[in-house]
Amino acid sequence: MSRSAWLSIAVMVLLLGTAVAILLQGWQSLDQPLNVTTPLRFKVPPGARFAHVAADLGRQGVVAQPRLWVLYARWKGSAAAIKAGEYEIDPGLTARGLLEKMVSGQVILHSLTIVDGWRVQDLLAAMRRNPDILTTPDLRAGDLMQKLGMPASSAEGQFLPETYRFPSGTPDLELLRQAHAALTRVLAAAWAGRDPTLPLQSAAELLIMASIVEKESGLPEELPKIAGLYLHRFSIGMRLQADPTVIYGLGDAYDGELHTVDLRTDGPYNTYTRTGLPPTPIALAGAAAIEATAHPAATDAIYFVASDKGDGSHVFSATLEQHNAAVARYVLRQRQKAAAEPVR
Repeated sequence: MSRSAWLSIAVMVLLLGTAVAILLQGWQSLDQPLNVTTPLRFKVPPGARFAHVAADLGRQGVVAQPRLWVLYARWKGSAAAIKAGEYEIDPGLTARGLLEKMVSGQVILHSLTIVDGWRVQDLLAAMRRNPDILTTPDLRAGDLMQKLGMPASSAEGQFLPETYRFPSGTPDLELLRQAHAALTRVLAAAWAGRDPTLPLQSAAELLIMASIVEKESGLPEELPKIAGLYLHRFSIGMRLQADPTVIYGLGDAYDGELHTVDLRTDGPYNTYTRTGLPPTPIALAGAAAIEATAHPAATDAIYFVASDKGDGSHVFSATLEQHNAAVARYVLRQRQKAAAEPVR
């Protein structure tokens, strides 16, 4: 073999060896920590190509060899399988690990807490304030159930208070569907397992009563007692006389205090002037309030007033005389507290 042929072979071997070395180095880089010292968040837009994602992370200096990363992803058949969403790169994560994370869709989950006793308008306002929720323009409580494709005419009380986890960019209607489905499950289970002596005719009535119990409750342990009291009033045909229903009926006209004229002005939510339940729930009842209403404490009490303990508890009474005495103790305690406060 001529000298030039040997020289050509030597050059080819050298080039091949160099290529193998580069490839080996690149392969090893897939298992080396990415260049981040603190958690870094980035978004993969819907429909984004993996090559564009890799190039972007390469420009940021996060991925050392983005082209080789793309070749590896294509070889694995994973390049077209990445999921859109928001991801977090923690220190120590490798390029191979990040690819697996994007393929499995391990996106960052944000949270929305629906608070027990909120109205629907409070829920919608909280969703509008959350930057990670994609909000529907001009979404109002009045046509909410129609937009959700649900049969209920009123959206009040139709969503279960709890904390919901979701990826960034989740539409508000999707979260509302989840909260309504959760409410449906909890309400159906409570109605199916209810106390057989419950004087209510449907799960819808149970939800309305639970919303009243929710608004009257200051302490979780009192929920069954308050439910028992209102159900006792209901069963004997007594008007519920629940302040929260009157407040709900006043809407924006409520100035922070209930006046005598408010209690005497008739309306569908005035349980001082009308017997029975109001036409809809007055708030979002939590699972505990629904369960307490389905299994109320047995009681002959029909009156209650805030106790003088200042802890949100109540005094329950079976007679008007007992109730008046409890009210007198409460008023006396409030006067004593006011007198003890320093004059400014």
